[in-house]
Amino acid sequence: MMKALIESMAKALVDKSDEVKVTEIEGEKTTVFELRVAQSDLGKVIGKQGKTARAMRTILGATGTKIGKRCVLEILE
Repeated sequence: MMKALIESMAKALVDKSDEVKVTEIEGEKTTVFELRVAQSDLGKVIGKQGKTARAMRTILGATGTKIGKRCVLEILE
């Protein structure tokens, strides 16, 4: 569910939606989501001064709180 949420948010932002990949690393209390996009779309996902990335992390954190898990979003190059 969370993986699909990140994927849909990222695909809505980028030009090359077929290159969006989300990897889920499950821990005991924390789940790390690694988001990979095309190099040319990296700025669109991060946004000015990181505002878009921060908003995505906020949504992910709120959703994680609801299910009782800490969720972390890492945007990889």
